[in-house]
Amino acid sequence: MNNLIRKKVAFHTLGCKLNFTETSTISRLFSEVLFEKVPASQKADVYVINTCSVTDAADKKCRQAIKRFIHQSPDAFIAVVGCYAQLKPQEISSIPGVDLVLGVNEKFDIADYIARIEKREKPEIHSCELSDSDRFNPSWSAGDRTRSFLKIQDGCDYNCSYCTVPLARGRSKNADIASLLSEARAIAQKGIKEIVLTGVNIGDFGKSTDESLTELIKELVRIPGVERYRISSIEPNLLTNELIELACRNERILPHFHIPLQSGSNRILGLMRRRYTGELFAERVEMIRKSMPLAGIGADVIAGFPGETEADFEETYAFIEKLPLSYLHVFTFSARPGTIAWDLHGKVDHHEKERRSKKLISLSESKHSGFMNQNTGHTADVLFEKTRSSGMITGFTGNYIRAEYPWQAKLAGQIRKVTMRGISPSGKMSVELID
Repeated sequence: MNNLIRKKVAFHTLGCKLNFTETSTISRLFSEVLFEKVPASQKADVYVINTCSVTDAADKKCRQAIKRFIHQSPDAFIAVVGCYAQLKPQEISSIPGVDLVLGVNEKFDIADYIARIEKREKPEIHSCELSDSDRFNPSWSAGDRTRSFLKIQDGCDYNCSYCTVPLARGRSKNADIASLLSEARAIAQKGIKEIVLTGVNIGDFGKSTDESLTELIKELVRIPGVERYRISSIEPNLLTNELIELACRNERILPHFHIPLQSGSNRILGLMRRRYTGELFAERVEMIRKSMPLAGIGADVIAGFPGETEADFEETYAFIEKLPLSYLHVFTFSARPGTIAWDLHGKVDHHEKERRSKKLISLSESKHSGFMNQNTGHTADVLFEKTRSSGMITGFTGNYIRAEYPWQAKLAGQIRKVTMRGISPSGKMSVELID
């Protein structure tokens, strides 16, 4: 066994935090006796590429990554997995050099498919029909010693007119509380201080087990070792008063909420088939801000949805401008095959979509600067990360402000109380240690 030459395997992830969480889990399926894990920038015997397909640009990035690794190591075994592989397996298999294509469920069985690692004459494709699948694949990330992403839910029963996620990941499903508590304890044993609860539609947690997100969080905060829990993203219609009040009362639940908005026009929200109005969204934001004045509140917004007139866009802009938000994630609309929006009339010109996106990005920058200035002079707890950049160590406050401090290796992985001193030249929050 000592003479066994281990194969080198590299992993590359595109897309959302859920994908990164799942890649971490998939990587643990590769036996350390048989495989040596190396960075994707190095030559490897096996490349596993976990893909995203949320936009045309995401598809393009996936194809570019696949071709880059084939060029980097022409004799390597190339496995392409995930959402793009689920939705367009034939498109991927047509790329010369691809050996294995696995859908969103099959990627968790990758060890079974790569028992024979050798180049194929033509790719193997394994991608199941998701419409009737209740399979939940547990995942949590373990690569970062400071925080871990814990997958609590997958899939979505919503049918938003622009979204391919239900097509790629199937209907809503979740782990039960007991199994998630077990995973959280395993994370705690690794010395990780923060857990980020992640999924496709985490507010829907408990639908398949007759439990609730609030019940889960109440149990999680009782686990010793984990000091912080962060909610990744939650639909406004599923963000309950009870959950907001729980976050306000319990300091282990971080005062950070990311709430998808998509549009400030009720007419466009209707075309998007969203399940709330602008009024409900504003009410949720105002309740958070009233309960937690310095909470970080982010929102997603889509620019250039079909049928969005200039008046609709200006309504969205004015709506967001008035709200006490901390930042925006701005998406330029991208029509996806198989969605209702693909066939909608009133397409917005590409240059106009870009103009609207840039205007929203500028608004986001203004909102974020204002939020950081509002926090200046206040104290906060920062979880410092391992990365060193330009002589500085960085980390996040509970309300999701990236802070920086002169590098000290001993701070990595620690939660330290700081005073926020103001925006640094790098755009981060300059902080001073209190203890």
